[in-house]
Amino acid sequence: MSTPPIALSVGEPAGVGPELAARAWQTLGPDLPFFVIGDPRHLSGFDAPIEEIDQPADALAAARSGLPVLTMPFAGAVSPGTPDPANAQGVIDAIECGVELVQRGEASALTTGPIHKKALMDGAGFGFPGHTEFLAHLAGVKRVVMMLACPEVRVVPTTIHIPLSRVPDELTEDLLRQTLLITEAALRRDFGVAAPRIAVAGLNPHAGEGGAMGREEIELIIPVLDALRADGMDLVGPLSADTMFHATARAGYDAAVAMYHDQALIPIKTIDFSGGVNVTLGLPFIRTSPDHGTALDIAGQGRADPTSLIAALKMAREMAAARAQS
Repeated sequence: MSTPPIALSVGEPAGVGPELAARAWQTLGPDLPFFVIGDPRHLSGFDAPIEEIDQPADALAAARSGLPVLTMPFAGAVSPGTPDPANAQGVIDAIECGVELVQRGEASALTTGPIHKKALMDGAGFGFPGHTEFLAHLAGVKRVVMMLACPEVRVVPTTIHIPLSRVPDELTEDLLRQTLLITEAALRRDFGVAAPRIAVAGLNPHAGEGGAMGREEIELIIPVLDALRADGMDLVGPLSADTMFHATARAGYDAAVAMYHDQALIPIKTIDFSGGVNVTLGLPFIRTSPDHGTALDIAGQGRADPTSLIAALKMAREMAAARAQS
């Protein structure tokens, strides 16, 4: 039995999502079958013939001659670079459709195109901070974890989109414990790592230097790591974040868990700025996305780089294969 194709929700149609979908098909064709959930009107004009399909199973045959599109009409037209709130409900419906298809097994994974949150709020009263929280809501999951991954490194920020001044208050033992547990489970199930090794950063410079530069390591991080080690997890740390990401250090772990957003994302964006993939861990289905936004300033100009979307589709396929074997 063939593996179901990957569902790709188009995201904000006035952004680079439609162009990237077309360029991804131009590169991958039938070698990595995927289909776009969106309005064919928004996906035409990018040198990729549109092949409308009635069901995901038709994507493989359609991908031989064009970009497979599972048609979902949107209310508005598209002006590249200018989101139309009239399309907001269509963007949301496409995501919901992708979740339903992957949960029913008609798609092997969901890859999501970038959304424009203000347009969704203005046009449809979207009440979630972003894609990740919406997907967790649809899946009925209370806690998920964001991972950024490329061939050289996988990184996980424990706290994400909050001011740096709030990190010490938001960083709790429970949050760190759950982040580590979800990360280890995903490494086993979705990445095929039989015995995951996780490196954990400290919060402070030099991992607190024995309390001289902060006590979060002593009072919070070390107790959590010790308790999880006692349960059999392979954890190293807390480590000084400035020595965790050179090539020799990266060879010693399968994922690095950082304490805040930039501590995790600066290394991966330095190592592979164009090819990083955003992965949501802890969902009952596989979700990946390109590690960039709607790029409204270059939409419709033929300048969008499909590297991250292609990497996201490839990683989704690899994760689906690993999950099928677990």
